[in-house]
Amino acid sequence: MNASALRGLDRFGAILFDLDGVLTPTADLHRYAWKSMFDEVFAEKNVASPYTDDDYFEHLDGKRRYDGVAGILNSRGIRLPLGSPDDPPTADTISGIGNRKNEYFARALDAQGIRPYPGSLTLVTELWERGMPMGVVSSSNNARWVLTSADLIDKFPIIVDGVVAARESLASKPAPDMFLFAAQQMDLSPTDIVVFEDAISGVASARAAHFGLVIGVDRGAGHDVLLEAGADAVIDDLAVYTSAHSEPHN
Repeated sequence: MNASALRGLDRFGAILFDLDGVLTPTADLHRYAWKSMFDEVFAEKNVASPYTDDDYFEHLDGKRRYDGVAGILNSRGIRLPLGSPDDPPTADTISGIGNRKNEYFARALDAQGIRPYPGSLTLVTELWERGMPMGVVSSSNNARWVLTSADLIDKFPIIVDGVVAARESLASKPAPDMFLFAAQQMDLSPTDIVVFEDAISGVASARAAHFGLVIGVDRGAGHDVLLEAGADAVIDDLAVYTSAHSEPHN
């Protein structure tokens, strides 16, 4: 990787990536799974206001699964008990509904498989070859599964996902907890770390944690919205930071 391509990255000590929508196109599978599941739940509960893409970006994107479920239900005036993570997908609880969504996601992932975005794979490979410490911060409980399926798991010794967040009692994005925990695991100050995030809540989380550089990745949330959430720059493909490009651009 040439020096100009690393401008803005090479002066930092580590890189943290969100997973879905940044490294892999699994955000599309999550969006499909959420819509399929909530269409089903809203039909069962006779909810007049249908699920929309706005619901995904406002209540779900970047957030832990059960927090997202509660947010959507609350927006429709539905109050359910939290239940237990062991609740079956048929349970009329926040946990049960969240687990039902995961069944949709698992079936879609098994059927389609997953490959990284080409530009993201190139950047991760080049950084890894240079010895840049990297980690993944994802609200998904499926992060390790997805990284394994995408053949990326060996590139990220630090993975802070929904499972870790639940175990460590870390608040969901946009709270800074998950990113701060990752920085702590790397034994680095947040100001010495770059974050790549596509979710509004994730960008807000990294900004609240005072990371040195927060790069928004626009996969549908919107360029201006990501800037307003706290991104220092917004790109649409991580390839702009690879050796194939002379320099990153906003």
